[in-house]
Amino acid sequence: MLLEICIDSFNSATAAKSGGADRLEVCSALAVGGTTPANSLLEQCVHELGMPCMMMIRPHDGGFVYDVDDVRTMIGSVQQARSIGVQGIVFGALTPDRNIDLEACKRLLDAADGLESTFHRAIDVANDVLGTLAQLESLGIDRVLTSGQRSTAIEGAETIRQMVQQSTSIKILAGSGVNASNVVDLIEQTGVHEVHASASIAATESQSNDHVSFGQHRRVTCSEKVGEIKANLEGR
Repeated sequence: MLLEICIDSFNSATAAKSGGADRLEVCSALAVGGTTPANSLLEQCVHELGMPCMMMIRPHDGGFVYDVDDVRTMIGSVQQARSIGVQGIVFGALTPDRNIDLEACKRLLDAADGLESTFHRAIDVANDVLGTLAQLESLGIDRVLTSGQRSTAIEGAETIRQMVQQSTSIKILAGSGVNASNVVDLIEQTGVHEVHASASIAATESQSNDHVSFGQHRRVTCSEKVGEIKANLEGR
């Protein structure tokens, strides 16, 4: 059973490794769902930690509809990912009517040139999740990260189970709200072999001026939380 932890800082990456994570999803700005990380963070994770790393390819927050310039930016990020030595990329692209943007996905896969590919939770807002899954499988996508089109994976367990049953070559990675208390139930209800979590806590940071805000409070990976999830996975 594989445990992937999403991180957006090197401190979180080291905490994830210390806790027993098997793979990292390397991002920036997890508070908005994750965007493309800095190359320097990616290099630290790949070369200093020696862990399998999946790089988020998402040029901005908001939805998952990308114009021509966005796709060019994403392709450039994929090329940089290859040069750094990541295991794979994480991306998702939809049309305005919430179907798969096949052209964008094909271009990104071509740029990846053999890297592993995960289609992220864009599938959770797509039309016809099982039809979308079939399209992704035909494209050669290796993995789909999903909460079963619900706020949390445990709430979407029935849909995730259907996705697992339908899939042949594509792996289903269950994520969103995954923690030590529900991970075993999630696996038993869905049949997945990979789970994704943040295992995070609020960072303790001082605010110099209570009248000025620069965004949401930051969260960081907790090695103890990672370890608790891992222990439950190994003990089932």
